[in-house]
Amino acid sequence: MHREDQQVRDVALVAEIDALLRERYQPDQPGVAVIVSRRGTVIYRGGHGLANLELGVKIEPHMVFRLGSITKQFTAAAILILRDEGKLSLDHPITTYLPDYPMHDQTITIEHLLRHTSGISNYTGLPSFLTNQRQDLSLDQLIDTFKNEPLDFVPGAKWDYSNSGYILLGAIIEKASGLSYEEFLQKRIFEPLGMSHSGYDHTERIVPGRVAGYQTGATGLENAPYLSMTIPRAAGALISSVEDLAVWNEALATGKLLGPETVYQAWTSGTLTNGDAHGYGYGWSLFVYAGHRVVEHAGGIHGFLTDGIYFPDERLYVAVLGNLLAAEASPDKTALRIAGLVIGAPYHEPSTVPLPPARRAALTGVYLEDDEKEWHLINQDDSLVLQAKGGQCLGLYPISEGEFRTDELLARVRVEEEGGAITALVSQGRNGLVQRLIRTDRPLPELG
Repeated sequence: MHREDQQVRDVALVAEIDALLRERYQPDQPGVAVIVSRRGTVIYRGGHGLANLELGVKIEPHMVFRLGSITKQFTAAAILILRDEGKLSLDHPITTYLPDYPMHDQTITIEHLLRHTSGISNYTGLPSFLTNQRQDLSLDQLIDTFKNEPLDFVPGAKWDYSNSGYILLGAIIEKASGLSYEEFLQKRIFEPLGMSHSGYDHTERIVPGRVAGYQTGATGLENAPYLSMTIPRAAGALISSVEDLAVWNEALATGKLLGPETVYQAWTSGTLTNGDAHGYGYGWSLFVYAGHRVVEHAGGIHGFLTDGIYFPDERLYVAVLGNLLAAEASPDKTALRIAGLVIGAPYHEPSTVPLPPARRAALTGVYLEDDEKEWHLINQDDSLVLQAKGGQCLGLYPISEGEFRTDELLARVRVEEEGGAITALVSQGRNGLVQRLIRTDRPLPELG
């Protein structure tokens, strides 16, 4: 495409992106900051909605948001910097650096932590997380909340997202570098790259441009509850702006921070012990959209939902940082819609179809994952909801009587049947990971 033609196309793209964002985010509500960078050139930056509802301040692209789990990219990069300097090995057992950590008669490596294949229980899913959210805990105290929990599986055998693994990676960074996690990132990443709007969040600190976070409550929007930033740490405690994130991604894409081979490793899926790829690199999720390779990570933390998505072959990066923790905010879907416009492959949610009441009733029941983890498929207000016992909850939206899309981007759930009887649900995430949930005869528990 000639330069003049590209400029005309970019003007049209900006108008399309603006229209998309105006449709999704209202000017008097919490919203998003957005940046779009192609081959190192920013083609869109903007803000939609309010950074502070009480003061009526509009969101601007330089403003600072909590990142949530996008933090994991920086934690993984710090580990890789130390690896490339010979200060640690990804094959090392974590007890090389954390000698008192219980291994439960298994070998857990740094690689397992990076890949979410360690089997260590996710501390944000434990009851103690709810009681500790407002407490200032030392790193050792935080690790104590989960270290004695039994492993969920043999390391390497499964993929299961675990914030606990990234807490331990933060501790390993401190042991291997002699610096605190915050100091290491500041000195080795943020300052060298000129990321002046990024850092470890401290609630009490004055941060120019800090955006307020919100959630939906019983009577509408409300301020997000307090969270001690000693709790998310290396799994989710960083703040940044979309402008800084574009700098960050470009530094990775051009080898400015890490060598090309190291970045390639970070953006390549690991495999389980059975040889199956699980669609997660080192701090990044990996999938394919419309034939294009995609590297991505989303984040969610009190008051904020975030997403950064990168198409390596097109050198296209989109960051969307939002200040509302609610399913309808969905920055990941916004980011993919914007990227789809830029690459000429617009994203559309598949249309849903009516599901007869008898079919809904036939699908409800108790399902088992790996003969142990219990899932409940319930009929809630004439809609199907799939919920892990005591945990994750997904809405199922029928695109046919045998297939559903879910609340998660590009994820699908397919029904398996034999002789007219429902035998299993097969769930496939956007990273390609397949989970099979076997139908049981167990009764659903009574609600309430």
